[in-house]
Order: sequence, then C-alpha cells, then structure tokens
Amino acid sequence: MEYQNVTLSLPKDALRKAKHIAIERGTSLSGLLTQFLEDLTRKDEAYRQARERHLAMMDVLDLGTAGNLSGNRSDLHGR
Repeated sequence: MEYQNVTLSLPKDALRKAKHIAIERGTSLSGLLTQFLEDLTRKDEAYRQARERHLAMMDVLDLGTAGNLSGNRSDLHGR
C-alpha cells in the first residue's frame, strides 16, 4: 500500500483528545486516523452496494398495482 502525507488543521482540544485515544489504543494518531478513514470508506462502499442492490430489486418487484395507486391517503389510513 502506498502512503501519502497530508496536513490537517484541527481544533487543539480535539487533537489533544484524539492523541489520548490513540495512546489508550496503543497506536499513533496517524494509525488512529487511518483506521477511522478505512472504516468510513468501507461502510460507505457497503452502503452504496446495498443501495444499488435494493434499487435493482425494486425495479423487478411487482406489487400488482401496475404502477397505479388507487385511493387517497385518507382511504389508505382508514380515515
């Protein structure tokens, strides 16, 4: 894996707290941020794939309405 250095501007209080978390987890601030960003991108990709699967399922789902809804909101809720 290839690495690239980045420069961040963070609030001092947030940086201090993040450093303490890194120490508690036995890693560096860089390692902590790397893990966070990897988790974030993995979850985002999983969400995107799930969304695509569900949208594809909706394209083939037949509810028997032929795309036409009968009634109105009050009828649907028994009002």
